[in-house]
Amino acid sequence: MPELNPRLADVGSGFAAFLAPPGPEVVRFTVGQPDFDTPEAVVNEAKAALDRGETAYTRPQGSESLCAAVQGHLTQFDIHIKSEDVVVTPGCKQALLYGMLATMAPGDEVLLLSPAWPSYDGMVRLTGATPIHVPVRRDNYHPDFDALERHVSPNTKAIIINSPNNPTGAVYTREETKAIVEFAVKHDLWILDDMIYSTLVWVDGGYTSPCAFEGGAERTITIGGWSKGWAMTGWRLGWVTGPSNVMDGIKKVNVSAATHVPTFLMPAAEKALELREEIEVMEGAFAERRVAIHQAFSSLPGVVVPEPEGAFYILCDITGTGMTDMEFATEALEKAKVQVIPGSLMKGGEGLIRVSYATSLENIHEGVRRLQTWLESRS
Repeated sequence: MPELNPRLADVGSGFAAFLAPPGPEVVRFTVGQPDFDTPEAVVNEAKAALDRGETAYTRPQGSESLCAAVQGHLTQFDIHIKSEDVVVTPGCKQALLYGMLATMAPGDEVLLLSPAWPSYDGMVRLTGATPIHVPVRRDNYHPDFDALERHVSPNTKAIIINSPNNPTGAVYTREETKAIVEFAVKHDLWILDDMIYSTLVWVDGGYTSPCAFEGGAERTITIGGWSKGWAMTGWRLGWVTGPSNVMDGIKKVNVSAATHVPTFLMPAAEKALELREEIEVMEGAFAERRVAIHQAFSSLPGVVVPEPEGAFYILCDITGTGMTDMEFATEALEKAKVQVIPGSLMKGGEGLIRVSYATSLENIHEGVRRLQTWLESRS
């Protein structure tokens, strides 16, 4: 029998084992998607496009008006690109993979700030490149620039950044983002900037793009999408943009791999970028939950929680409980009926658990109450 692609042997399944829906009696702190309905105006626009019969093939990178809308959206972040250099993709993951396929080759090394979202590791390996996990600072999960310098080699080709960050909730400061650009210029690296959580920032300063600094725009591939900020996870709509030479390559990847996203979703995605009031309601809810979950988890015995700065995650250090992260997650599910993600599913995440606060305040308080009771019963 013919053999499988040997690269698959090193590609993990990420959080999949702990994302399976449990019974209704379990409080879930695992799923990284907004618990809101997609805004009605967006849904109605998709229905209207179907009624208009917009179901045929169209421009592979996305309609001209949608690409122009993405271009306009990005200007608020000092990302100034041509609409011709925008490609709309079947989700942010696909955008990331396109960016990697256009810039990476077997033998290249790619720096990941660890612990990192597991899909980065798997996608890098699928290209034939090697992921190099560089630990972040443990006190606030921000970049450790000394560690970055120690992990650079002649084979280093790129660095992937994600701020606001999944799984840590960290938001890199303007000074840190500038330092990342200077580091990339010094070592002649591509920067793949995953800005999917850019609208969900709870600290002063907001999201900062590498494109805002000298030397950044010509080496940064910017990846984003509609899933998190607009409650459109199942719509599978993302975007990627960057220097024209990179985008020429990404367009080749796109037409070979996907042709384009569903035609009738393009007007709906454009409508989403016009909304403000509906989005502010979601952002306000997450901001309130962020305060509640930080206070609640910080009260648990043996648990240390750096203040979350963005996205909708906290990364808790549970080493003070005397358990490994896998033991904590397994017992929390079995004995407290609370589901969390064990950090050891990510390289560099040992002793940590990821908690999503994309759930109601009621669930947050009930879940923490159960964890408190369980942890106190162990002492």
